[in-house]
Amino acid sequence: MTQERLNRRSLLRAGGGIGLAALGLGYGAGAASAAVSASPRFDLTKPSYDLFRHKPLHDDTVQQSFAFDSVNKRLFVAQRRNGTDTKAGDLCITQLDFAGNYVSYMHLSGFGHGVSFGVEPRGSESWLWTEVDANSNGYGTRLGRFKFVKGGSLSHTSSAITKYSPVSGAVEYTCSIDPVYDNMAVRHHKDGAKYIAVYAMADAKAGDFSSPKAYFKQPSIPGTAQGYTTYGQYLYYLTGNAYSASNPVPGNAELTSVNLNTGAITQGPVLTKAGGTLEFREPEGLAIYRTNAGQSRLFLGFASGAAGDRRSNLFYKNVLV
Repeated sequence: MTQERLNRRSLLRAGGGIGLAALGLGYGAGAASAAVSASPRFDLTKPSYDLFRHKPLHDDTVQQSFAFDSVNKRLFVAQRRNGTDTKAGDLCITQLDFAGNYVSYMHLSGFGHGVSFGVEPRGSESWLWTEVDANSNGYGTRLGRFKFVKGGSLSHTSSAITKYSPVSGAVEYTCSIDPVYDNMAVRHHKDGAKYIAVYAMADAKAGDFSSPKAYFKQPSIPGTAQGYTTYGQYLYYLTGNAYSASNPVPGNAELTSVNLNTGAITQGPVLTKAGGTLEFREPEGLAIYRTNAGQSRLFLGFASGAAGDRRSNLFYKNVLV
């Protein structure tokens, strides 16, 4: 480790989690080398299997994303809060067990849209990494890190949140954590386009965003973006819309994989028929989990149910090539 990097980390810790970008030390597009370790990838053409279907969340709105605490065996699902404006950035995080049974919730005010988030296990606690400080369109303008508290309520102005601005000039952020390869992917809006940065979790937890493992402009992928996650060397995207007269069964939910070291599409888009018999069926979220037996799984989320009674559904793929 160089002295320059040590000095930057010390400065970040002293600044209470202020990102390098906020200090004027950010990097530009294409400045980072691609150095994500080689790994197998999920074959998106293989079948999907059920974890659970049609489970209620704390609020009755459509789920937006989900994430696992793989150490403490917890599942969290993000959704817009009941009765709030879609541009307010008010979220509800529901905790479920792995059978889809309700455990608890936490309300977040002024955070963002909930497209993607991550969970960092800290001993017996689960700490969430989400977007925060919603703009006028309801999307978070920074990343925030905070402890999940059962039944808690947190405002975006709370001092309990450590905030980061990893990329200079970026105006919107979301993230996803790969618990197997211990990386964090940060998707952000910059210069009119979406970019992906990948960091070692050890660096992210230290507040050091100076040395991304990969950084590239998101390739063109057709469809409505509904979630993303990473596993090793590959990024996975979920796109699509709910069933409708113009989008009948089997729908248009598709999966695409991207090589993090090149920024190029590896496989897809591939139509997924997971949960094909669901009522409504809107694709919502991707996440990675590894079982106790060592099987890695790519999880796909879908919302189901009637308006005013939306439900959560999770499926997974497990074939690596």
